[in-house]
Amino acid sequence: MGKPLSIELDIASAMCSIKWKEGISFLICIDATQNMGRFTWKGASIPPILIPPAYSSDPTLQSNDQVVDGQDLRRLGYPKGKVNRKRNLQIYTQKCWGPLNYRAAVAWKMAEANTEGTFTISAHYSDEPKAPKAEKSVIHALKEGFDQAVAAHKQWWRSYWGQSSISIPDKQLEKQWYLEQYKFGSASRKGCPPISLQAVWTADNGKLPPWKGDFHNDLNTQLSYWSSYSSNHLEEAAVFTDWLWKNKPYFEQYTKRVFGTDGINVPGVSTLRGREMGGWHMYAMSPTVSCWISQHFYLQWRYSMDKEFLEQKAYPWFKGVATYLEQVTTLKDGQRVLPMSSSPETNDGGINAWFLEMTNFDRALIYYAFTKSAELAKELGLENESKHWLELAAEVPPLVVDPQEGLMVAPEFPYHDSHRHFSHLMAMHPLGILDFNNEQDRTIMLNSLSNLELRGTDWWCGYSFSWLGNIYARMGMGDKAADVLNIFSRCFCSPNSFHLNGDQCKAGHSQMTYRPFTLEGNFAFAAGLQEMLLQSHAGFIDIFPALPGFWKDVSFENLRTEGAFLVSASRKNGMTEKFSIQSTSEGEILVKLPFRTHVKKNMKGVTIIEEQKGFIRLQFQKGGFIEFENGYE
Repeated sequence: MGKPLSIELDIASAMCSIKWKEGISFLICIDATQNMGRFTWKGASIPPILIPPAYSSDPTLQSNDQVVDGQDLRRLGYPKGKVNRKRNLQIYTQKCWGPLNYRAAVAWKMAEANTEGTFTISAHYSDEPKAPKAEKSVIHALKEGFDQAVAAHKQWWRSYWGQSSISIPDKQLEKQWYLEQYKFGSASRKGCPPISLQAVWTADNGKLPPWKGDFHNDLNTQLSYWSSYSSNHLEEAAVFTDWLWKNKPYFEQYTKRVFGTDGINVPGVSTLRGREMGGWHMYAMSPTVSCWISQHFYLQWRYSMDKEFLEQKAYPWFKGVATYLEQVTTLKDGQRVLPMSSSPETNDGGINAWFLEMTNFDRALIYYAFTKSAELAKELGLENESKHWLELAAEVPPLVVDPQEGLMVAPEFPYHDSHRHFSHLMAMHPLGILDFNNEQDRTIMLNSLSNLELRGTDWWCGYSFSWLGNIYARMGMGDKAADVLNIFSRCFCSPNSFHLNGDQCKAGHSQMTYRPFTLEGNFAFAAGLQEMLLQSHAGFIDIFPALPGFWKDVSFENLRTEGAFLVSASRKNGMTEKFSIQSTSEGEILVKLPFRTHVKKNMKGVTIIEEQKGFIRLQFQKGGFIEFENGYE
């Protein structure tokens, strides 16, 4: 048919359309309501063909060990799969490693100058209950016409996009944010696996994806879910905690076998089913992986205030992590310490990546796990357990701080070399142990940031700029936050918006100029932009806390805060004109007012407790709503 006239992905409906001359077009989508792909030809009768991957057991390929660029698929050594062709149906079966095999199937029906089809893949584990076969699924789905099926698909996406929105004058950042929301809705779906390094965009050009496409828990999985909470996508956020909870029994077995303790730790590099994989030992075998992961249970609770989730999942998870930490640490001179410690990815995978004195990374995470365990236990009325966890938290060594340079990597190990992973800054962000509103903490944070800037960006990846955008926003530095997020979007992403790790502009932002694709930088970017618009981590709602000076007209709708509040706000000509708060749960909240005087409107289910010094404290019933307008005094 020749070269297409146009190819377009409409992110509003998640539909891809390709058009040729003579009125021929092809439409395709991955159904948002079923595990199914759907397509149709208009103006052509063209049957689909399944093309098997290039698996083989060629022994000459075993010497190729390039994990960054991706290894040849043939290194897997899978036996040759089979394609079974029937009338209007093709089925491909493939035996994989261990108990796994999978089936791919495509079914279609043809009419004059028109074709409709469905396709899917079904995974089968010999040690798990049988799953529906792919061919049965596609035959059944084909009975529903393309237009009818796509209507439900489009409705799902309309609902998804209705969860939140933003409008900012920097259209590069705004466009990138919407593309990240699209990717997140595509990659994290209830009942499906969580986001791995490349998620649903896995193999490329006959190769395994970079770093095997696994679950990397030294920052990748964690950063991938940063944006989900304030963007009001809690159902999609829960995909990660659902997966962790499903694999909790195995994690407990792993912890007992590897660390010799009760409780929960998680492999730093894991498979789809949570099993440990290879990698640099200092993160693959890190003793504090479960601490950082546990933050997602905490955030899911704080942003939803779902008491059932707190009682049945969040606190049991934290209790398991805290139990493990109590047993894996020992008391030395009154301080609770690990026998060995690390700080991803300091000193890469060498033996000197292990420290005999605890790093700030591990100190912050262990302290966080104990204090949040205490907080959640207290919320459930478990006073004795809460007291116990607080006593353990008090035994964690304090953060290692240099008076001029701020947070160090470890005792006698300052941050003096440019490095991609800000593991020494965990207490600043994302854990929020240090509070910029506290004068003593502010000094440490400013010194740490100055030192980070001094050492430069030579060995940063794209996610480093995204992470720094979050840190700048937390510290109210809107101009700097916008600058680094722009660098990420313009120079560390491909034209299709995917994070490629290295500096694609070759503009000197990093000595890393390679192209391995991973997702965590994308979603950390979205989180950073949201932090510029709304914050709630410090115990109060802060509206427009970190806007660049030249952003005069800004608005957002239904961003979510801790305490389960939905906030919408608008700003015109550099002044906040109004904001509203709606509660999805009963609760109290302190709000920092973004203007000197105000007018309250449309109050329903809200009681004003007190107003003083630019703050207002409100008590909400579930579903309560209040709107404020600028009094312009």
